Amino acid sequence: MINGSAISITSGKGGVGKSTVSVNLAIALANMGKTVALIDLDIYGFSIPKMMKIINRPKTINGKIIPLESHGVKIMSMGFLIKNNEPVVWRGPMLGKMVEHFSYDVMWGDLDYVLFDMPPGTGDVALDLHHLIPQSKEIIITTPQETASHVAERAGVMAKKANHEIIGVVENMAYFKPNDSERHYFIFGQGGGQKLADKLQVNLLSQLPIEEVNINTETPSIYQEGTLLYSSFQMLAKQVDEIIKYQ
Repeated sequence: MINGSAISITSGKGGVGKSTVSVNLAIALANMGKTVALIDLDIYGFSIPKMMKIINRPKTINGKIIPLESHGVKIMSMGFLIKNNEPVVWRGPMLGKMVEHFSYDVMWGDLDYVLFDMPPGTGDVALDLHHLIPQSKEIIITTPQETASHVAERAGVMAKKANHEIIGVVENMAYFKPNDSERHYFIFGQGGGQKLADKLQVNLLSQLPIEEVNINTETPSIYQEGTLLYSSFQMLAKQVDEIIKYQ
C-alpha cells in the first residue's frame, strides 16, 4: 500500500524527458533525507532500470514484492518482470491491473514521497492512476518548443478535470551552456515552459539546461555532483518539498 505524498511526472508529449526528471528528482529528494519510491508506469516504454543500471529482479515474500533500491530510492518497473528487452503487447485493461499491482502489491514501507514516471499522453494509465490514487499531484514536463508545450498542455487539462493539483511546470532542455562560457544557446527556442505555466495558471518551477553526458560514469542519465543539472535538480527538489510541506 502506498503512503506519502504522491507526485506524477507527466506530459501529453513524449520525448520531453519525463524519465530523466523522475530519476534525478527522486534521487535529489533522497539526498535531502527523504524516503522516496519511484514507480515506472511507462509500461510499454519503461526505461528506469536501464537508466539506473539495475539488473537484479525483485524478490517476493508472501505474495508481496520487495522493491529494488538504487541511489537511495525504492524502485518498481515493468522492466523487472520481463525477460531481456522483450516488448509488452497488452490491451488497456492489463495496464490498469499493473498500476494497481505496483501500487498495492509492493512492500513500500513508510514513504515521504512516491514519484510516478508516467507514459506520454492521456490514456489508460493516466485514467487508472487518477482513479486509484486521487490524491496524486502532478508536475507537467515540456520543452521550450511551442508544439511540445501545446501537446503537454493536454496532460495539465486532464489533471484539472480529475481535480489533481498541478504543482507546476518544468521546462526541460531549456538551453545549452558550454562549460567554458557563460553564454546560453536556446537550441529548441524559448518560452514554451512559461507559456504552458500561464495557460495552466501554475508556476514555472525550473528551466533545466542541456548538459553533455559523462560517458565515463556507469549511469550517464544520473547527473553527478558538480554538474549544472545536479544543482538544478537539487533546487527543484527543495522547491517541491517546500510546496508539499506548506499545503
